[in-house]
Amino acid sequence: MTLRIESVAFDTTDPARLAKFWSAALGWRITYDSADEVALQPAAGTREEGVVADLLFLRVPEEKSGKNRLHLDLRPDDQAAEVARLEALGARRVDVGQGPDVTWVVMGDPEGNEFCVLRALTADELNAP
Repeated sequence: MTLRIESVAFDTTDPARLAKFWSAALGWRITYDSADEVALQPAAGTREEGVVADLLFLRVPEEKSGKNRLHLDLRPDDQAAEVARLEALGARRVDVGQGPDVTWVVMGDPEGNEFCVLRALTADELNAP
């Protein structure tokens, strides 16, 4: 098969603002920047570079409406610390009906795009074959 995911695109009314949030959240670099489109790629020299899909932020005239049909799941080393850091960057906790007993935290970026911060993997899970 010769098909691969090149990028994940976000519609946004402000590409620069949303790219700045995600760049700070993930530690990624801006590799293309225009008024209508900003691209992020993993930091140079990391294991994700050239492997993980880029993030692309595209200007659209309308605000987000409704729940995302696709979202990112992020796996931190320390869930509570990352949730606090993301909130300081401008994210907020979001209720999408997940209930109180889930192990992940649903958040929205500055434009309300939902994403999940998963629990950290246990030592056993990290060392599993």
